[in-house]
Amino acid sequence: MPTKGATKKINKLGDEITKIFHVVGLFVIGCTIVWSAVSEYWIIMQHESGYASLKDILLLFIYLELGAMISIYYKTHRLPVIFLIFIAITAITRFMVIDMKSLVVTDKYNLLFLVVSILILAISAGILRYTEIKYENTDEKL
Repeated sequence: MPTKGATKKINKLGDEITKIFHVVGLFVIGCTIVWSAVSEYWIIMQHESGYASLKDILLLFIYLELGAMISIYYKTHRLPVIFLIFIAITAITRFMVIDMKSLVVTDKYNLLFLVVSILILAISAGILRYTEIKYENTDEKL
């Protein structure tokens, strides 16, 4: 049975390994996001038209939001879940603007479902932001 001192050392080592894993893992994810965004941008600009369409621009916004989420984690050591909501809203909007017209429009409930989904996500983002401001822990600020 380990002593209290050994248990503290093991827990401290586990905490450090977890921190290193988070930093390295998020760095790899961040590099992947940058690589994917640059690759996508390069492919967009190689089109015959030579300009980005609305579909392409909205996709680049998704990459930007993912990158901002990783960047905020590195600065604050908090993962802002609200950015995932923004990404979901952007993805649904992108689908509505670009891909929806290729679907058969006979089912008007699909559009209603997507609009209600955006409304629920926007309300969720508002609630998250409100609780973040109201219940902010000042002890954890850097």
